[in-house]
Amino acid sequence: MPLIPEEPQIHESAQGPRATPAPGRPAPTPRPVPGPRTAASPRPGRPGPAPARPTPPAPRPHSGAGPAPSPAASPSSPPRPENRSASRTRPQIQLIPAPPAGALDAAEEAVDLLLETGRAPGDILVLTTGEQHPWATHELSFGDAAYWAQHDARDDVFFADASAVERAALRPVVVVAVNGGDAEVAARALPAALTRAGALLIVCGDPQLINSVLGAGV
Repeated sequence: MPLIPEEPQIHESAQGPRATPAPGRPAPTPRPVPGPRTAASPRPGRPGPAPARPTPPAPRPHSGAGPAPSPAASPSSPPRPENRSASRTRPQIQLIPAPPAGALDAAEEAVDLLLETGRAPGDILVLTTGEQHPWATHELSFGDAAYWAQHDARDDVFFADASAVERAALRPVVVVAVNGGDAEVAARALPAALTRAGALLIVCGDPQLINSVLGAGV
């Protein structure tokens, strides 16, 4: 039986009109044309754009012959405690020449000047090497506990005998009236008063006696 040659297959041209599908055959579903994807467009199969991973910090260059320190050792190392005794500066010392009989009056004038220039009353401690200040004598008549409670409250200028300087707390300004007592009393009181003064020590009295205790050039 003679073979009938097959008819040549006609290919659909991409630019020409599409052939009408034969009756009974479903029309092919048109495929979407791919286009540029914006950053907000989700990727196929993902609910949304993948979160950006943080860029790890670049390692710092290490210079020197020794090994580079461990990254975890530096941030986690606790800070060294501050040496307050070494960092504390020596207070300023001011000398007001006065005879023993006028040392207490000079100390009161120094306190008035401090208050006028803005110092808070609780910043000031006044010590006497001889006769006590009248305020201290009056307050001690109500008892030792009530007297030192006013010192602890730090609400006002506090007057005390130099022999009790070890009991006094540190205050920014200490005023010492060398209004009596011998050189040994001043030799004990002035260095102790210097340790109680945070910023300023004012000494009212005989300059020769004071310089011999605290050092020349005060």
